[in-house]
Amino acid sequence: MDLTVQRIICLAIGYIIGCVQTAFIVGKLMGKIDIRDFGSGNAGTTNVTRVLGAKAGVIVFVSDILKAVIAYCICTILFKGGGTFLGDGSVLWGIYAGVGVILGHDFPFYLKFKGGKGIASTLGLILCIDWRVALTTYIFGLVVVVAKKYISLCSLVMVVVAPVSMVIFSINSGDKINYEAVALMSAIGLLAFYQHIPNIKRLIKGEENKFSVKKNK
Repeated sequence: MDLTVQRIICLAIGYIIGCVQTAFIVGKLMGKIDIRDFGSGNAGTTNVTRVLGAKAGVIVFVSDILKAVIAYCICTILFKGGGTFLGDGSVLWGIYAGVGVILGHDFPFYLKFKGGKGIASTLGLILCIDWRVALTTYIFGLVVVVAKKYISLCSLVMVVVAPVSMVIFSINSGDKINYEAVALMSAIGLLAFYQHIPNIKRLIKGEENKFSVKKNK
């Protein structure tokens, strides 16, 4: 099969899985609401937690991570990939699937392309790529959220750290840098920054809300 076709198939599989918009579903089932009409209007973990509480937020967070993991595994098996980023580079099909998940999560066709920001799914994809890249990314994110209490800032830091870590670990391991994989993760990061433009403006003005699991009325 042509490699371009394989890439498109992986993106399509990921997109379909990503369109299972967990925040929207949880909002309907647990709150009888369209989560996009409340709080920040974002169909993601942070807004669900603020509006519906920690239990709903955890369900959404874990589910969105699993979407990326499932898509990654399906496409890796389908196209006989495997291993990690630091090695034979056969993670590429899984990464394309993960990109598709994030696009489906952010722009679900049946919700008029208004979804979330794809951060939890990005974390799931990073976990699949390599445990060292994941651990480094998560530590940076944890430090930021503990120190500053801004989930948006934490998210932006992590999407920058991930591709940078991929390059650094590749160099340190003596492996060839998989530039296509790094480019895909960088593109995900750029999309995250685009999705967070309102948050970035509030951060600059000092008006961004700090994270809390206290349910809003």
